[in-house]
Amino acid sequence: MRLSSRTRIPLLAAATALAATAAMVVPASAATAVEYAALGDSYTSGVGTGDYESSSGSCDRSVESYAALWEAAHTVSAFDFAACSGAKTTDVISGQLSGLSAATNVVTITVGGNDAGFSSVMTTCIESSDSGCQTAVDNAETYVQSTLPGLLDNTYGDIRSHAPNAVVYVLGYPRFYQLDGSCIVGMSDAKRGYINGGADVLDSQIATEVGKYSGFQFVDVRSAFAAHEICSSSTAWLHSVDWTAIGESYHPTANGYQLGDLPTLTAVTG
Repeated sequence: MRLSSRTRIPLLAAATALAATAAMVVPASAATAVEYAALGDSYTSGVGTGDYESSSGSCDRSVESYAALWEAAHTVSAFDFAACSGAKTTDVISGQLSGLSAATNVVTITVGGNDAGFSSVMTTCIESSDSGCQTAVDNAETYVQSTLPGLLDNTYGDIRSHAPNAVVYVLGYPRFYQLDGSCIVGMSDAKRGYINGGADVLDSQIATEVGKYSGFQFVDVRSAFAAHEICSSSTAWLHSVDWTAIGESYHPTANGYQLGDLPTLTAVTG
């Protein structure tokens, strides 16, 4: 059958997209060693598990993080676990890229929340009125939409220059609350809605910047955490505020990394 030019163009586009999708897979050949680097902030390092490698110091890297779990489940010849609690995009650039090389073929990263002032926003929402929380979230969203794109572009560009042959999987952040959920104390549902909306804006902006880079893929974890947010009637995979262990607050639990992040990442890497 002879194809018209109108038919050939969409078919060519589909074939190109299929080839690009096929390239977004961990090397399957035994002859191709997987050299994996895990970069980013506390959502990569594994804060929230309560189980940290003493050698990682204040970076709080955990064997129960999604990065360590993914490495353990694959045949990895080299694992550079550079993620660090509290890291911003500039910290990734200045302190986490030295282990990358042309041999690095898989990179994962979660970063951007600290740049947007996530911690201070959550503190404001806990301590202030509904309107105060909304203002804090609105200000963070403005930063995410105006300033964060350039910071992410710098970070992704530097990762690509240090690891020119890597597939880079950029994991986003979960929503934190189930609205109209089981919580009867704590923040109002209005505040919880503002916070969830801020997470959506952050994920959307990260996904937009990721889409500009060949060999990069955004990994959206929000649906994996659905029904397991704070105030869910089922087991929550996220810590609520904990004044006795404040650093764990609003981070995934060990189940969150194992049952939320890891399967979502594995679904796209194989």
